[in-house]
Amino acid sequence: MPTPEQILSGLSAIANRWQIVAIAWHVYFAVLIGGLALGVRPSKRVAGVLLALPLISVGVFAWLSANPFNGILFGLAAVALLWIAARLPQERIQIAPSWLAGIGVLLFVFGWVYPHFLQTASWMPYLYAAPTGLVPCPTLSIVIGLSLIVGDFESRSWSLVLGGMGLFYGLFGALRLGVMIDLVLLVGALLALLVASMPKTGAPRQALVH
Repeated sequence: MPTPEQILSGLSAIANRWQIVAIAWHVYFAVLIGGLALGVRPSKRVAGVLLALPLISVGVFAWLSANPFNGILFGLAAVALLWIAARLPQERIQIAPSWLAGIGVLLFVFGWVYPHFLQTASWMPYLYAAPTGLVPCPTLSIVIGLSLIVGDFESRSWSLVLGGMGLFYGLFGALRLGVMIDLVLLVGALLALLVASMPKTGAPRQALVH
């Protein structure tokens, strides 16, 4: 297994070599959050696919950086989310209760400006080129945040997949790699798992994805 130093070096190389891709993902996420703010409400299936795509990106860049573990895990997670999304009802997404949506916004902002890995003398590049869409923790944070904003589509399976991924990478980042800011992701993952255990409302139980 690679040492923590090797893993951190690989993640840093991705973050700095592919900043143009990170900028593109920031535009992508800006469109998503901007659409929600303006009242755009796509179907749950479409929204699920849109939120699964960033995980595919992380998996691809993991393979490019010779990190098959992350490549396989993110590939499997993306496939699982796409499968869940295909089974979601065609009804439009709804914004979660304000307390849950508010926490989702905080996780979104954390993933957007994730203050690690970039080699820069100022904070400005983190506002548009933080490595979300490239490396695990900021990507999971922003996707979990968006999912919480829309109530995780009232899908326990969706909550469990993202919550499990966030729990693992939050713990691994903080305890194994020493990136203590990943504890923010850990908290978000625990909340996603809590949402998975909450009673679902707004649809008959048999219509929910389990």
